[in-house]
Amino acid sequence: MAQARAAGVGLIVNPGIDLPHCRRAIELADANEELYVAVGIHPNSADQFDDHTLADLRHLAAHPKVVAIGEIGLDFYWNKVAATVQQDAFVRQLDLAAELGLPVIIHSRDANDAVADVLRTWVHSAAFQHSRLAQRPYAGVLHAYSGGLALAEEAYDWNFVLSLGGPVTFRNAHALHALLPALRLDRLMLETDAPYLTPHPYRGQRNTPGYVALVCEQIAKLRGLTAAQVAAQTSVTALRFYGLEDRFGVDFSTHHAAVFP
Repeated sequence: MAQARAAGVGLIVNPGIDLPHCRRAIELADANEELYVAVGIHPNSADQFDDHTLADLRHLAAHPKVVAIGEIGLDFYWNKVAATVQQDAFVRQLDLAAELGLPVIIHSRDANDAVADVLRTWVHSAAFQHSRLAQRPYAGVLHAYSGGLALAEEAYDWNFVLSLGGPVTFRNAHALHALLPALRLDRLMLETDAPYLTPHPYRGQRNTPGYVALVCEQIAKLRGLTAAQVAAQTSVTALRFYGLEDRFGVDFSTHHAAVFP
């Protein structure tokens, strides 16, 4: 937290991956003013999901520092949990988000087509269309975005944003570098995914939230903008995404980055 403050990070959203981590994240948020929380069951923890888990998530989401449901989705890379089990937990948590009016943080690893199928069905469902979430500025974010332009443009139609982290700084990330200029800057947020996906030149070391400044600088370079311009736009988007515009009278445009999932 001290390093993040020193790097100019004014606000952090810390997602859970299972119930113990969600509870710990809330404890940390209670102790740190600039820290907020997303609660959810990660696909690699989906074998722990049941009716009681859903009830516990609903209870945790009532905490005033919980601003999203996540990190939820599908992960076909590790294959730790059967795809059908992952999908059931994913769909039920999406429905919970719609019920509570909270945006979703989506995890997708080697699963973009399957995740898109689920989200496409969800955003066109009556349950979503008549929910409070459908009235928010944004419904969700594709975290650590790894898709192409076609998926990005469909995500915009779903009223989603995209989030980029350390991989955009990797020297061998040629496809991502080529894609970035075509992405909408007003639908972009910054992240670290700490402790993973550490940006260059610290790749291979433990990631921390303060390194989000390196992500911002690389995006600015690829877009032909200043880091301040990227920080200002992505911060405004993130504050609107998490519904935090009115909670802080801070000029986040002076920070390297304000919020990241």
